[in-house]
Amino acid sequence: MEVKHRAARSLVHRLASAPVRSGAFAEAAAEIRRLSKDDPEMRSPLAESGAVPLLGSALLEFDSSAAEAQENASAALLNLSISAREAVMSTPGILDALAAALRLPCPSTAQNAAATVYSLLSVDEYRPIIGSKRSVIAALLDLFRGLGVTPTRSIKDALKAIFLLALYPLNRATLVEMGAVPPLFALVVKDGRRGVVEDATAVISQVAGCYESVEAFRRVAGVAILVELVDAATGASGRARENAAAALLNLVMSGGDKAVGDIMESEGAESLVRELAEGVGGEVSARGKSKAADLLRVLQRSRGSHLVHGLQEDTETSTDSAPQSLLFSSSSYTVLRAPNIVFRLLVCDLEVELYAEGSLKFGISRVEFNE
Repeated sequence: MEVKHRAARSLVHRLASAPVRSGAFAEAAAEIRRLSKDDPEMRSPLAESGAVPLLGSALLEFDSSAAEAQENASAALLNLSISAREAVMSTPGILDALAAALRLPCPSTAQNAAATVYSLLSVDEYRPIIGSKRSVIAALLDLFRGLGVTPTRSIKDALKAIFLLALYPLNRATLVEMGAVPPLFALVVKDGRRGVVEDATAVISQVAGCYESVEAFRRVAGVAILVELVDAATGASGRARENAAAALLNLVMSGGDKAVGDIMESEGAESLVRELAEGVGGEVSARGKSKAADLLRVLQRSRGSHLVHGLQEDTETSTDSAPQSLLFSSSSYTVLRAPNIVFRLLVCDLEVELYAEGSLKFGISRVEFNE
């Protein structure tokens, strides 16, 4: 191992001794790139010898004469980040260097930078730190805003990085604030590549988990897009359909009644979610069915609540002074007596006919009534 450390120190010395725009720097960076790729055991010695700040400094400013050196430097940093994440992340200014690299005109350099950010974000503790670096987030978002220009691999690496960022709840509002929602839905609507759509919907499902996403989704008709995506007839993959259902569920959990109302306004939403929960269309995992089933229960409870609310208003106007007494109660349901109403209820999948006198007040999945 000592031999590797000596080799690492020698290479880093060569890197430190050469100007960034020189051929010597490019050669040393290329050698570090090769060794860090071919020999994983060289990664830690190279990082410990001081390679990271030198490689990062090459990325701060674009220079056409240094394009090759910058590409090699970005690839070397990616390799080092796989096995020496702490050394990379603890280097002062490294996030600024990566943010700059994400904006460089060389596609492979930008892609390497996006993949490096993704690699660093695999460590939970780094997500709030990187999430506070707005220049990195802005540069990642710009990568997939360039639809039709940015290479597919760069878009996918940027999406994966944003996905990991969004796993930290406090980053979600920041992503919404910085305008992540419109380009994400643009990818879903305009990009026909299956892998991109699947990755974009996975990110959307995470971003949906904050209250700020409700209004952001409204501005781009996001709920309608997700409901349509749940439909197997659109040809969406099973994973994309599952992600769409998960996004709607997260939106409901974070946005409450406002989000539920938006979903219920989309034509056929409940039946499409039911089909996904039942596995209609194939390619649906057990997890996907479970998410859809959870969402379906929320929608059914909401529909039942609206029916009950309307019924309650009607009965209250005609029985202002009528005495009420408890007819049925459980942890989930409460039924109150009031005059001249017959209720037929679906309770725990059993249809129960109740003869009551008055109003009804509880959460249910379906109500049928006869006067």
